[in-house]
Amino acid sequence: MRTDSSWSTLPAREHLLAGAVDAAGAPVLDVVVPVHNEEKDLETCVLRLHDHLVRTFPYAFRITVADNASTDRTPEVAARLAQILPRVRSYRLQEKGRGRALRTVWSHSDAPVLAYMDVDLSTDLNALLPLVAPLISGHSDLAIGSRLARSSRVVRGSKREFISRAYNLILRSSLAARFSDAQCGFKAIRQDVAQRLLPMVEDTGWFFDTELLVLAERAGLRIHEVPVDWIDDPDSTVHIVRTATEDLKGVWRVGRALAVGALPLDRLTRPFGDDPRDRGLSGVPGGLARQLVGFCVVGALSTLFYLALYSLFRLGTGPQIANGGALLVSAVANTAANRRLTFGVRGRGGVVRHQAQGLVVFAIGLALTSGSLAALGTTSGSPSHGTELAVLIAANLAATVLRFLLFRAWVFPDRTPAAATAGHAGDTHHELGNVR
Repeated sequence: MRTDSSWSTLPAREHLLAGAVDAAGAPVLDVVVPVHNEEKDLETCVLRLHDHLVRTFPYAFRITVADNASTDRTPEVAARLAQILPRVRSYRLQEKGRGRALRTVWSHSDAPVLAYMDVDLSTDLNALLPLVAPLISGHSDLAIGSRLARSSRVVRGSKREFISRAYNLILRSSLAARFSDAQCGFKAIRQDVAQRLLPMVEDTGWFFDTELLVLAERAGLRIHEVPVDWIDDPDSTVHIVRTATEDLKGVWRVGRALAVGALPLDRLTRPFGDDPRDRGLSGVPGGLARQLVGFCVVGALSTLFYLALYSLFRLGTGPQIANGGALLVSAVANTAANRRLTFGVRGRGGVVRHQAQGLVVFAIGLALTSGSLAALGTTSGSPSHGTELAVLIAANLAATVLRFLLFRAWVFPDRTPAAATAGHAGDTHHELGNVR
């Protein structure tokens, strides 16, 4: 995963003025049309898009044809369109890949809002202004057209419908994605956000969209979805099987990187100075409510895991050994889960120290649960398995409260001074800006 990006503070989102063009003539919106061997449809597409923007779009715009290694007359058509239409330009790349074309053009564009759409214009152009409006107003960071929204009107074959829904189901189950349509060729992003996200995206092909969206969502950026009217192009040149294979490889790669904390997404989690989460509340420790919820969820799952392990180990060993083994394994998993999910610690730095401290907390829990079992054996002689589980649940509840306090105050302490309120965000942004 690429992490070589400039981590200066993102500015607060502001509403762009209608018709605004800077001194250098930069438009508000740059619409990229990535193409490969599209000499047949390119001119019709660009003329239709240009006419629509001239008639309906209230801001200065540009259309950029991004030709990625076409071998037919596509570059000539693009160059001719750029000559006859002042708001159209062409960009020629020598390597193939839709993601590569978008990354290259977006990285060099001077427009504050960047968009792209497929050359077949399957999406109704009336959705373009609703797509970019939340980015122009400063409300959202990215925007996507969704063919799977309830109010969308879509015409396409059952095969493509099944593949699309199956792919999004895979994203939801494997990467916990919450956006509804990853690969609709109709998306937009603010330029300042793109400058931070694009260096992290590895894919140069069709998975580029999905990877960009997953990273943006994991970073806490706001993604706006627009229901679209969409008609399938029967002459599409997309190779479904090959594209699906590459997408699944990309899902595995991104999922693995997220699981091991290889991406510095914490640097983007709170990028804007107007984030209401930065507003301190007197008497309320920062992040306490969220940490309690996360800790309870992890604790409940860890308890179930622990009880399952105890029951399994108990089949071949005594209660003390079964309890110690189950508690040890579940404690390691619990510390790792709380480190990432509850206290938001990413990356591998300090993981050994955190696990060592977690084992100390484990020892305290072991003393509580083992002491409870010993007391039960002394008073009851030979208790039933159900009684043992009940005692262990009660002991674990007591240990859980102590574990949270130790995790919060000792293992994963909040290094930010409690007195920082309005200045907290600025200090954090200053630190992020110095990370390279």
